[in-house]
Amino acid sequence: MASRSSNPGGASLVRRRALLGTAVLVVLVALAGLAAYLTRDGRGPTESAARPSSLAAPSSSAVSPSGSPSPNAHSVALPVPPNTQDPVMFGKAAVEALWSYDTRAYSQAELLSALHGWLTTEAEYADSASVDKVVPSPVLWKEMAANGQFATAKVNEGHFPNAFTQALQANPGAITQAYIYAVTVSGKQSIAWKGSPAGGAESRVATLAVQCRPDQPCALVGVLPSVAP
Repeated sequence: MASRSSNPGGASLVRRRALLGTAVLVVLVALAGLAAYLTRDGRGPTESAARPSSLAAPSSSAVSPSGSPSPNAHSVALPVPPNTQDPVMFGKAAVEALWSYDTRAYSQAELLSALHGWLTTEAEYADSASVDKVVPSPVLWKEMAANGQFATAKVNEGHFPNAFTQALQANPGAITQAYIYAVTVSGKQSIAWKGSPAGGAESRVATLAVQCRPDQPCALVGVLPSVAP
């Protein structure tokens, strides 16, 4: 990986993450996870919190050699953000989208493009890199697609982290700078593939940063690298 000094986009990425961290920390003054989010040096979310599983499965001919879905692939819609101003409701929908995929129905690039559509249009806050880390890499996606692998998600519960609630109660006006909320969501991801429809499942939990301005639908800001209870 190139150093920041040799990467033209590195400085802007650092500034964007710093602005995001500043905006959220105005409210989440007691949330250690956000401090790590502000100061992280390219580390992604923890495996248990954000990285999709990729269970081994027998190979099949469900996709073309390029890793793209075959003409006989299942027709599954790409995730579309809900029109809501409820941060928790949006966070639950976002987690369901982030934990679900179907290599039989669309390409990795198509899924990434769809998930980027959930991000806030305010570039100074949107952290697309944290979303990219949740999606399997192109190489891994190709291997998964060869097995017709897909995942579904079931959301159990969503809430504001305790530190977020306490900080907001202490300073209600702080949220009005960027209207960014922390939302923690728990649920289960089920994975299956051709020849193993039962697949496997695992419990998961993640904390997201969600922007909900009063006059606009909620949008995703990013996926935090650690879970806030």
